[in-house]
Amino acid sequence: MPAAAPVSIAKPRDESPSALAAEGLSFSYGERKALSEVSFAIARGEVFGFLGPNGGGKTTLFKLLSTLVPLQSGRASVLGRDLGGDTKTIRRKMGVVFQHPSVDGKLTVRENLEHHGRLYGITGGRLRERANSMLDSLGLTARAGDLVETLSGGMRRRVELAKAMLHQPELLLLDEPSSGLDPMARREFSGHLEQLSRRDAVTVVLTTHHLEEAERCDRIAMLHQGQLVACAPPLELKSQVGGDVVVIHTSEPEVLQRKMMQQMKLKSAIVEGTLRIERPRGHELIRELVDTFGADIESVSFGKPTLEDVFVHLTGHKFDISGDAHDE
Repeated sequence: MPAAAPVSIAKPRDESPSALAAEGLSFSYGERKALSEVSFAIARGEVFGFLGPNGGGKTTLFKLLSTLVPLQSGRASVLGRDLGGDTKTIRRKMGVVFQHPSVDGKLTVRENLEHHGRLYGITGGRLRERANSMLDSLGLTARAGDLVETLSGGMRRRVELAKAMLHQPELLLLDEPSSGLDPMARREFSGHLEQLSRRDAVTVVLTTHHLEEAERCDRIAMLHQGQLVACAPPLELKSQVGGDVVVIHTSEPEVLQRKMMQQMKLKSAIVEGTLRIERPRGHELIRELVDTFGADIESVSFGKPTLEDVFVHLTGHKFDISGDAHDE
């Protein structure tokens, strides 16, 4: 499995102007490099995900794209505007959902929306109309008078989304939007994002370490140690893995790896103490492995490639989400 390496600029499939594009973005915190020569282009109307484990560079990239921190190196444009110099105009065309809640729990759902709308100069009848539209769109009308602090985590995230979309932005940026949600609430929230993209032609760009959430994106950019290692639709990424993925647990992986090469000419990779083999019809290989090396094998499994398998295939590392989410 190759080590992670930068990829060439990943462009959307059509030739329409990009909603968001970057070339050669690099960013460092002192001596530590958080991003290295990251390039991509996102088409208008796409649901696009930056996928990576904690520490991969997602949060730093989100801060740059959302104008929270200035560019250090490289170029980027948002909706045709230069990210390095036209941030005021960009902010008015962008909606942002942060990883940590930005709604006021002591206010009602409607009050949160109305206060946010006034920050964008929306008042009177237009404010009521926009608030009602977002409440209806996200299934919040019945809870409009409830204090936000009384809502479930999934409902609060809907309020965050309603607030971010109130001023009708063309681009919606979300940092780990389903963080803290259970799987059902996560799927529901992803459904709302897809609806916004399809119905309102909003470009949705999110960062995530949830593989299921990334699966629902039109395209995914994988980040590893500050580098962009792949960018394509989920199915296309999974097709890069050579067939089924067979995973072998053994007490001495190096010894078994040598035996498999000597006796079966079978190539494998050691990833954090397990042996991994990419091969079509993996279930047929398992029987042969157990018959030949049964004494050396503690357990063996196989399955169709997942996005995690793609990450391992490209980087030689497991998709580890146990690190510090803020150390990016």
